[in-house]
Formats: sequence, structure tokens, C-alpha cells
Amino acid sequence: MRLAGILGWGYHVPDHVLTNHDLAQMVDTSDDWIIARTGIRERRIAATTEATSDLATRAAEMALAQAQIAPSDIDLIIVATVTPDMAFPSTACLVQSNIGAFNAAAFDLSAACSGFIYGLKLAQSLVATGAIDNCLLIGAETLSRIVDFMDRSTCVLFGDGAGAVVIGPSQQHTLQTIIVGADGSGGHILRQPAGGSRNPATQETVALRQHFIHMDGQEVFKFAVSKVPEAAEGLLAKIGLQVEDIDWFIPHQANKRIIDAVIKRLGLSPQQTIVNLHKYGNVSNASIPIALAEAAAAGVFQSGERILLAGFGGGLTWGTGLLQW
Repeated sequence: MRLAGILGWGYHVPDHVLTNHDLAQMVDTSDDWIIARTGIRERRIAATTEATSDLATRAAEMALAQAQIAPSDIDLIIVATVTPDMAFPSTACLVQSNIGAFNAAAFDLSAACSGFIYGLKLAQSLVATGAIDNCLLIGAETLSRIVDFMDRSTCVLFGDGAGAVVIGPSQQHTLQTIIVGADGSGGHILRQPAGGSRNPATQETVALRQHFIHMDGQEVFKFAVSKVPEAAEGLLAKIGLQVEDIDWFIPHQANKRIIDAVIKRLGLSPQQTIVNLHKYGNVSNASIPIALAEAAAAGVFQSGERILLAGFGGGLTWGTGLLQW
């Protein structure tokens, strides 16, 4: 069994910034209301000419350049997303073509906002066993395409962007234990009701606005603040570590209230928690890799430091992982 590590990282966000003041012109809300309830000040919105694969491609190119690995050396491309360009072909196949990684297999992974952690688990396993050498894992979203800008409870939360990592055999930036889980009985709490085989697109589904994100915010909050600490504590117990052994925490950037509640329960401090929610909002699968790539590029992490990752999302799904820099 080989150690699998992160060889390179990158991210990309669209140029257009949508501020809280902009949203206040579109829906009954205000900058103060949004900040108090979410911690979000602005989010990035993809141009009409941009799709998820375009954002993913830019992040992938940055990660490959940072890793100094040619596209032809990538064996597998995984794109974690809930907003693929289309049902098929996969967004990963579109990225493969865009970057010229023609030796790579490619597929999309759907686990809502936990998808990037699920992808880390899969990539780590494949690299560790020798099944592949290099995996390009991307979390990418254009959530603005499925946000109902008439619903102030959800439209203030989400944004667009992509983050990517290259994973391969390495003694540095190594992936340690990763645990993922799901509870399908809570699937109704956070979903996009129409557009699949259950409710294909019709005039009625469009009129009922069922192709947008539907979320029970209170139930998501309850789930996140209980399950994320439970999963993180379970991971640490499994490998014989304490919270005091953790140097940095990168949570899914969903809501400042959720992040604050989670770190309080875990006994972590705001100073060791990576938060970029105020700039980008909730970018689902892209939130953790963007936060990781930004911090890494800024030289935040020092050799040997332990970084705890935690995601949660629709499904319901969750995942935690430990990265040693």
C-alpha cells in the first residue's frame, strides 16, 4: 500500500461578483439580514457563456501546473458536481477533452456538497493500491443556474466556482484516514425535485419552479451541527488522535452559523478554521477545494501540520478526512 498525497492544487472563480446589495435589488432582503444569518457578503456568478466544465478546466489547469504534471500523465479524472453541463456526457469527459488528458478515464461523482470528500476517499484508495498513479479530482459548480432568485431563503446562499487537486503517490501532503457516510431517509430536506426520471421537465414542473434548489434550512442546520462533529470525533478516535492534535480545520462553506456551531462543539478555534464563505458563498462541491487551494497558495500550512476536512450535503451525505501537510 502506497501513501497518497496531494501533488498540486488550483481553483477558479468567475469574474462577476454578486453582492448582498445587488441581491437586495432583486428580492426582499438586505446586506445586514444576509450577513447576520449566513456570514456571506458576496458570491461569484458564471457568465452566460460559462458552464461547469469551463470553471473545472481552469482549476484543473492550475492544479496540473502547480503539480508539474502533464495532462497525459493523468489516469483518472473525477468531477464532483451537482450542476453538470448536461446529464451526459459527463463533465469529467468534457474536462478531459479540454485539457488533453486522453489517457485518463473520466466520470462525475454525485454526493451533493460531500462529493469532494467522497472523491478524496476514492482517489486515495486507487492510488494506495496501485490501481492508478495520478488522479485529477475537481469540485465544480454553477449553482446560480439552479437557484431560485425569487426565494430569499436560498438565493442568498449559493455561488459558482471550482477547485481541483492532483492526487498521486507522495510522502508529502498525504491523505490519512477518510470516512464518508449517508442517510438517504433525509433526502427530502435538500433537493432539486425535477429534471430527472422521477419528474422530467414539463410545463408544469417549470411553472412550479421545481428545477431550482429546495431546502429546509432548519433541518439542514440540525443535521450539520450534529453529524459533522460526530463524524469528525469518530475519525479522530479511529486513528488515536485528539482535537488538540489538529492544526487546521476546513469545513464545507455552507453557513457561518453552522461553522461556528461545529467548531464550538469540537473545541476548535476560529483562528485555526479556514473560512472564505464571505467571498464566495456556498459553492457546494467546490467549497473545500477552493478553501484548501487558496490557503495552500498563500503558504498558510506548514510541513507536518494536520488539516481536518469536513463536508455535508444533500442525500443526506457527509464526509471527514485528515490531511497531513
